[in-house]
Amino acid sequence: MSGTSLDGVDAVIVDFKGKQPQLIATHSHPIPHTLRSRIVDLIQPAWTGSLTQIGTLHQQLGKLFAEAVNQLIQQSGIPDLEILAIGSHGQTVWHQPFGESPFSLQLGDPNLIAELTKTTTIADFRNRDIAAGGQGAPLVPAFHQKALSHPKKNRVILNIGGIANISYLPATNSNKSIMGFDTGPGNGLIDAWIFKHKNLGYDQDGSWAKSGTVLTDILNTLLEDPYFSLPAPKSTGKEVFNLEWLADKLDG
Repeated sequence: MSGTSLDGVDAVIVDFKGKQPQLIATHSHPIPHTLRSRIVDLIQPAWTGSLTQIGTLHQQLGKLFAEAVNQLIQQSGIPDLEILAIGSHGQTVWHQPFGESPFSLQLGDPNLIAELTKTTTIADFRNRDIAAGGQGAPLVPAFHQKALSHPKKNRVILNIGGIANISYLPATNSNKSIMGFDTGPGNGLIDAWIFKHKNLGYDQDGSWAKSGTVLTDILNTLLEDPYFSLPAPKSTGKEVFNLEWLADKLDG
C-alpha cells in the first residue's frame, strides 16, 4: 500500500502460519514524481479532470504495485510459488463514508497486479466494510488485535500517517469490543504546506515545524472543525483536510 502520505509503496512478505504474524521481508518502492503529482491533484475537491485520467492512473498504479511486489520477491529470495496471495489496498483518491451514498474509491488495478505477478490478488477492502455498515476506515484494528492485544492490559495504538488513526484494544479477558477511528490529519497537512512554500516532499525530522511557535488562536480555530467533535466510529481523508481547508481556516 502507499497510504495517504504518498511517500512510497510499502510491500512486505508476512508468514501467518504461527500464532503471531512473522515479518519475512520488506521493500519501499518509489512513486515517480509525475505520477505522485497527478494523484495529489486528483484528490483535491476542485479537481476537474476526466474519466480517461482516472482510468489511466488506475492502470499506472496497478503496474507500480506489481513492480513493488516483484522486486520484493526477487530481493527476498523466496520462490514465487510460496507466495499464497497478495493483498493490495490501492491508492485512496476519495473517501466519503457519510451521507446517503457512502463509498471509498481506490486506484491501482488488482487485475494487472495478478497478471504481472502471476499471483492471486485480493483488493477493494474498504467498500466491503462500508457495505456492511462500517466506515471503511481504518482497517488496521483487526491486525492490531491479532498482533498487539494483551490478556490483562488495555492498549491504544496510534498510527500517524497522512491521516492519523487509533485502535483501542481492550484486554482480551474483558467483554469489551475493539474500536478504531481516524482522529484527523496526521502529516498530510504539513506535507502539503512545506511543498507549497519550500517545494519539499516532507518536513524531514520535523525541523521546519520545530523552528516555529504554536499560535494558540490559530490552533483553536483549526480544532473547531466539526469533525473533531463527531462521535466514533468516524473516518476522513485528504478530500477534507487539505490546503483548501487550511486556507479557509487561516482566512484573515
